[in-house]
This record gives sequence, structure tokens and C-alpha cells, in this order.
Amino acid sequence: MELSKARSFARLGKLSAVICTLCLMVAATGCNGGTTPPTSIATEPATVTVAQPATATIASPLATPTGTAAAEPESTISTSPVATPTGTAAAQPGAGQANADVVHVRAVQAQDSTWTFHVTVEHPDTGWDDYADGWDVVTPDGQVLKPDEGSQFTRTLLHPHENEQPFTRSQSGIAIPDGVTEVRVRAHDLVDGYGGREVVVDLTAGSGPSYEVERQ
Repeated sequence: MELSKARSFARLGKLSAVICTLCLMVAATGCNGGTTPPTSIATEPATVTVAQPATATIASPLATPTGTAAAEPESTISTSPVATPTGTAAAQPGAGQANADVVHVRAVQAQDSTWTFHVTVEHPDTGWDDYADGWDVVTPDGQVLKPDEGSQFTRTLLHPHENEQPFTRSQSGIAIPDGVTEVRVRAHDLVDGYGGREVVVDLTAGSGPSYEVERQ
């Protein structure tokens, strides 16, 4: 039984081989009996051009030059006080600061040889807290000539003159020592004292810078 099946399969195999051979022959000669094999059309593969990606140029950061000095810090302002030269005398109170100025002097000699001085003073009086409060007639040796020895000045000014500038006040009965031919007239202010403009009067002359003299 098994042997019969094997023989049957062998015959089928041979038959199949014959059929395959015939089919190949028919394919070789063509189904319509022609001898020209079918033309084979060779299809060339399409050439696809792939665009190259654009190359982006990235600017590199600027190189920092080597060897350059670091930025200097902002200069600092010294707040140290200015040194005061040593060996200099301290300024006297009011010296160079006062502004009670003598602007004109008229000196008149009386028959008894005493003198009357008419002195014009200028000062920015602001009231009772700051005003020119007196003027003096001074000899070359520093003596202040006063008709009243108890007075602070040759002429004491008793009130401010803020609304009268410059102003003139007079003092009579001034005795000038023998031999004195020149005097100095100065003004004083309540706050800063002496230090304003002074006028030197030559008693032997008729007039001079900012003064007049009348003799008997």
C-alpha cells in the first residue's frame, strides 16, 4: 500500500516536470507562435536631485584682544581737608571781614583849634542785629581821639541806618595833639568790628583822596 503511494507520487513528479518544460518552451517561442521574444523595456530609475541644505554661517563672537589693560575705575575725589600752612598767624576776629567803609571825610578846624569831623559811612545795615555803630579819628601812634573819654568811639552811632546809605554823622570838639598833622578815620560795625575802608587825612592839605580840610 505504501509502496503504491510512493510510486504514484513519483509519477506525478515526472508529469509535473514535463509540464513545466513545455511551459518554458511555449514562453520562449511566444504564445502567438512568433520567434521574437518580447521586447523588454528597461526603465531607468528616476534621478532625484536632493537640494543641499543651506549652510548657515553663524558669526562668531568678536575675540577679545589679549593683553589689553582692564578699565580704570572712576577717579575718586579726595575729601581730605586742605592742609593749613604751619607757622602762619591766625586771622584776628573781624580782620578782612568787616564792611563798614569810610567813603568821605570833611575836617573843619574851629577858632578854639578843636576840630569837627563830618564822616560819611557806608554799611549794609540790616537792623539792630547788624549795623555800623561808630567811627574813630586815630593818630599815627594809635591813639583814638574822643571828646568824651567814656565813649566807646570818637562818634557813637546810636541806631541802624538801613534806609539811609551812605550816611553822614558829625562830631565836634575833637582835640588833635600838637605836632600831629595826619589822622586816620575808620568805621566799626556791630558784628564784624573794624576792617572796612579807612581814609587818611592830611591836616596840612586842603584836600586829598576822599577828604577835605578847612583850617582857620
